[in-house]
Amino acid sequence: MRTAAILPVKRFSAAKRRLGAGVQEALRDALVRTMLADVLEALAATPAIELTIIVSGQPQPADWSGAGLTVVEDRLEQGQSAAASVGIARALREGFERVLCVPGDCPALSPSELQELLAPPSARCPEVVIVPDRHGSGTNGLLLAPPDAIGPSFGPGSFERHRSLVLASGAALRVERPASLLLDIDTDGDLQALRRRLAESSGGAPRTRALLAEAHALPGPAPPSPFPAGGP
Repeated sequence: MRTAAILPVKRFSAAKRRLGAGVQEALRDALVRTMLADVLEALAATPAIELTIIVSGQPQPADWSGAGLTVVEDRLEQGQSAAASVGIARALREGFERVLCVPGDCPALSPSELQELLAPPSARCPEVVIVPDRHGSGTNGLLLAPPDAIGPSFGPGSFERHRSLVLASGAALRVERPASLLLDIDTDGDLQALRRRLAESSGGAPRTRALLAEAHALPGPAPPSPFPAGGP
Protein backbone atom coordinates (compact mmCIF):
# COMPACT_ATOMS: atom_id res chain seq x y z
CA MET A 1 0.00 0.00 0.00
CA ARG A 2 1.59 3.26 -1.17
CA THR A 3 2.07 5.51 1.84
CA ALA A 4 3.18 9.12 2.12
CA ALA A 5 4.08 11.01 5.29
CA ILE A 6 2.61 14.50 5.64
CA LEU A 7 4.74 16.91 7.68
CA PRO A 8 3.35 20.41 8.28
CA VAL A 9 6.18 22.75 9.29
CA LYS A 10 5.62 26.20 10.76
CA ARG A 11 8.06 28.98 9.88
CA PHE A 12 11.08 28.57 12.14
CA SER A 13 10.77 32.13 13.44
CA ALA A 14 7.24 31.44 14.71
CA ALA A 15 7.79 27.96 16.13
CA LYS A 16 7.98 26.87 19.76
CA ARG A 17 7.13 30.20 21.35
CA ARG A 18 5.73 28.33 24.35
CA LEU A 19 9.31 27.30 25.14
CA GLY A 20 10.39 30.95 25.37
CA ALA A 21 10.15 31.26 29.14
CA GLY A 22 12.43 28.32 29.86
CA VAL A 23 14.72 28.15 26.84
CA GLN A 24 17.03 30.81 25.46
CA GLU A 25 16.03 32.03 22.01
CA ALA A 26 19.18 30.78 20.30
CA LEU A 27 18.70 27.29 21.75
CA ARG A 28 14.99 27.30 20.88
CA ASP A 29 15.68 28.16 17.24
CA ALA A 30 18.37 25.49 16.97
CA LEU A 31 16.08 22.99 18.69
CA VAL A 32 13.33 23.56 16.09
CA ARG A 33 15.79 22.75 13.29
CA THR A 34 17.43 19.74 14.91
CA MET A 35 14.15 18.13 15.96
CA LEU A 36 12.84 18.46 12.42
CA ALA A 37 16.04 16.99 10.99
CA ASP A 38 15.74 13.98 13.32
CA VAL A 39 12.10 13.46 12.30
CA LEU A 40 13.00 13.63 8.60
CA GLU A 41 15.78 11.09 9.11
CA ALA A 42 13.39 8.70 10.90
CA LEU A 43 10.78 8.99 8.14
CA ALA A 44 13.42 8.38 5.45
CA ALA A 45 14.57 5.25 7.32
CA THR A 46 11.05 3.75 7.42
CA PRO A 47 10.66 1.37 4.45
CA ALA A 48 6.84 1.65 4.34
CA ILE A 49 7.02 5.40 3.67
CA GLU A 50 7.55 6.07 -0.03
CA LEU A 51 7.48 9.87 0.13
CA THR A 52 7.56 12.59 2.77
CA ILE A 53 5.61 15.72 1.85
CA ILE A 54 6.66 18.85 3.76
CA VAL A 55 4.06 21.63 3.72
CA SER A 56 5.54 24.93 4.87
CA GLY A 57 5.80 28.66 4.35
CA GLN A 58 9.41 28.49 5.52
CA PRO A 59 12.01 29.32 2.84
CA GLN A 60 13.54 25.97 2.02
CA PRO A 61 16.76 24.96 3.79
CA ALA A 62 19.29 23.04 1.72
CA ASP A 63 18.50 19.74 3.46
CA TRP A 64 14.87 19.80 2.24
CA SER A 65 15.78 18.06 -0.99
CA GLY A 66 16.57 14.63 -2.30
CA ALA A 67 14.85 11.39 -3.17
CA GLY A 68 11.79 10.57 -1.12
CA LEU A 69 11.14 14.17 -0.11
CA THR A 70 9.05 16.91 -1.68
CA VAL A 71 8.10 20.37 -0.46
CA VAL A 72 4.75 22.05 -1.05
CA GLU A 73 4.48 25.76 -0.31
CA ASP A 74 1.97 26.66 2.38
CA ARG A 75 0.83 29.91 0.80
CA LEU A 76 -1.94 30.73 3.29
CA GLU A 77 -0.23 29.52 6.51
CA GLN A 78 -3.52 28.91 8.29
CA GLY A 79 -2.25 26.32 10.74
CA GLN A 80 -1.44 22.63 11.06
CA SER A 81 -4.80 21.24 9.90
CA ALA A 82 -4.91 23.42 6.79
CA ALA A 83 -1.29 22.53 5.96
CA ALA A 84 -2.00 18.82 6.44
CA SER A 85 -4.97 19.14 4.07
CA VAL A 86 -2.68 20.67 1.44
CA GLY A 87 -0.31 17.73 1.81
CA ILE A 88 -3.17 15.23 1.62
CA ALA A 89 -4.41 16.80 -1.61
CA ARG A 90 -0.90 16.44 -3.08
CA ALA A 91 -0.73 12.79 -1.99
CA LEU A 92 -4.09 12.05 -3.60
CA ARG A 93 -2.98 13.62 -6.87
CA GLU A 94 0.10 11.39 -6.86
CA GLY A 95 -1.92 8.23 -6.28
CA PHE A 96 -1.05 7.44 -2.68
CA GLU A 97 -3.42 5.05 -0.92
CA ARG A 98 -2.83 6.32 2.60
CA VAL A 99 -1.04 9.10 4.46
CA LEU A 100 0.52 9.46 7.88
CA CYS A 101 0.32 12.98 9.30
CA VAL A 102 3.07 13.57 11.86
CA PRO A 103 4.54 16.63 13.59
CA GLY A 104 8.10 17.86 13.22
CA ASP A 105 8.74 17.96 16.96
CA CYS A 106 8.92 14.26 17.90
CA PRO A 107 12.70 13.93 17.59
CA ALA A 108 12.91 10.49 19.24
CA LEU A 109 10.73 9.00 16.48
CA SER A 110 11.65 5.36 15.89
CA PRO A 111 11.66 3.94 12.33
CA SER A 112 10.98 0.44 13.68
CA GLU A 113 7.92 1.66 15.58
CA LEU A 114 6.72 3.54 12.51
CA GLN A 115 7.19 0.45 10.36
CA GLU A 116 5.10 -1.58 12.80
CA LEU A 117 2.41 1.11 12.83
CA LEU A 118 2.35 1.01 9.03
CA ALA A 119 1.93 -2.75 8.70
CA PRO A 120 -0.52 -3.53 5.87
CA PRO A 121 -4.11 -3.54 7.14
CA SER A 122 -5.93 -6.87 7.19
CA ALA A 123 -8.86 -5.48 5.20
CA ARG A 124 -9.17 -2.92 2.40
CA CYS A 125 -11.99 -0.97 4.03
CA PRO A 126 -11.43 2.69 5.00
CA GLU A 127 -9.46 2.94 8.26
CA VAL A 128 -8.13 5.70 10.48
CA VAL A 129 -5.45 5.19 13.12
CA ILE A 130 -5.08 7.89 15.76
CA VAL A 131 -1.92 8.25 17.85
CA PRO A 132 -2.58 10.54 20.83
CA ASP A 133 0.01 12.70 22.54
CA ARG A 134 1.37 11.63 25.91
CA HIS A 135 -1.40 13.54 27.69
CA GLY A 136 -4.12 11.74 25.74
CA SER A 137 -5.83 14.92 24.53
CA GLY A 138 -3.94 15.90 21.38
CA THR A 139 -3.06 13.98 18.21
CA ASN A 140 0.54 13.21 17.30
CA GLY A 141 -0.16 10.80 14.46
CA LEU A 142 -3.07 10.43 12.05
CA LEU A 143 -2.95 7.52 9.60
CA LEU A 144 -5.63 7.85 6.93
CA ALA A 145 -6.53 5.12 4.45
CA PRO A 146 -7.65 6.45 2.04
CA PRO A 147 -5.99 9.86 2.53
CA ASP A 148 -9.36 11.64 2.56
CA ALA A 149 -11.06 9.24 5.00
CA ILE A 150 -11.60 12.25 7.30
CA GLY A 151 -10.39 15.84 7.32
CA PRO A 152 -7.56 16.59 9.79
CA SER A 153 -8.53 18.68 12.81
CA PHE A 154 -5.45 19.20 14.95
CA GLY A 155 -5.12 21.44 17.99
CA PRO A 156 -6.30 21.25 21.63
CA GLY A 157 -8.74 18.39 22.18
CA SER A 158 -8.03 16.91 18.76
CA PHE A 159 -7.97 13.27 19.90
CA GLU A 160 -11.68 13.25 20.73
CA ARG A 161 -12.45 15.44 17.72
CA HIS A 162 -10.70 13.02 15.36
CA ARG A 163 -12.37 10.08 17.07
CA SER A 164 -15.81 11.62 16.53
CA LEU A 165 -15.02 12.34 12.88
CA VAL A 166 -14.01 8.72 12.30
CA LEU A 167 -17.12 7.33 13.97
CA ALA A 168 -19.31 9.64 11.90
CA SER A 169 -17.53 8.64 8.68
CA GLY A 170 -18.10 4.90 9.11
CA ALA A 171 -14.39 4.12 8.72
CA ALA A 172 -12.72 1.59 10.99
CA LEU A 173 -10.94 3.16 13.97
CA ARG A 174 -7.77 2.10 15.76
CA VAL A 175 -5.90 3.90 18.51
CA GLU A 176 -2.19 3.11 18.75
CA ARG A 177 0.45 4.40 21.15
CA PRO A 178 3.98 3.89 19.79
CA ALA A 179 6.16 5.33 22.54
CA SER A 180 8.39 7.44 20.29
CA LEU A 181 5.43 9.25 18.72
CA LEU A 182 3.72 10.15 22.01
CA LEU A 183 6.24 12.82 23.01
CA ASP A 184 6.09 16.09 21.09
CA ILE A 185 7.84 19.20 22.37
CA ASP A 186 5.63 22.21 23.02
CA THR A 187 6.33 23.23 26.62
CA ASP A 188 9.17 23.25 29.14
CA GLY A 189 7.58 20.15 30.71
CA ASP A 190 7.73 18.33 27.38
CA LEU A 191 11.38 19.31 26.98
CA GLN A 192 12.20 17.97 30.44
CA ALA A 193 10.45 14.69 29.52
CA LEU A 194 12.57 14.50 26.36
CA ARG A 195 15.75 15.11 28.36
CA ARG A 196 14.84 12.23 30.68
CA ARG A 197 14.06 9.93 27.76
CA LEU A 198 17.34 10.67 26.03
CA ALA A 199 19.32 10.31 29.25
CA GLU A 200 17.80 6.86 29.78
CA SER A 201 18.56 5.56 26.26
CA SER A 202 21.57 5.39 23.99
CA GLY A 203 19.88 5.78 20.61
CA GLY A 204 17.48 8.02 18.76
CA ALA A 205 17.31 11.77 18.08
CA PRO A 206 21.06 12.11 17.34
CA ARG A 207 21.01 15.81 16.43
CA THR A 208 18.67 16.84 19.21
CA ARG A 209 20.62 14.73 21.70
CA ALA A 210 23.89 16.40 20.68
CA LEU A 211 22.37 19.88 20.82
CA LEU A 212 21.02 19.39 24.34
CA ALA A 213 24.29 17.86 25.49
CA GLU A 214 26.14 20.90 24.17
CA ALA A 215 23.77 23.07 26.16
CA HIS A 216 24.61 20.98 29.26
CA ALA A 217 21.01 19.82 29.45
CA LEU A 218 22.03 16.17 29.68
CA PRO A 219 24.51 14.48 32.04
CA GLY A 220 27.88 13.41 30.76
CA PRO A 221 30.41 14.92 28.36
CA ALA A 222 29.09 16.89 25.41
CA PRO A 223 29.53 15.20 22.00
CA PRO A 224 30.89 17.08 18.98
CA SER A 225 28.73 19.87 17.62
CA PRO A 226 25.83 18.71 15.40
CA PHE A 227 26.28 21.80 13.25
CA PRO A 228 28.73 22.06 10.35
CA ALA A 229 30.40 25.37 9.71
CA GLY A 230 27.73 27.79 8.55
CA GLY A 231 24.94 26.70 10.90
CA PRO A 232 22.38 23.90 11.29
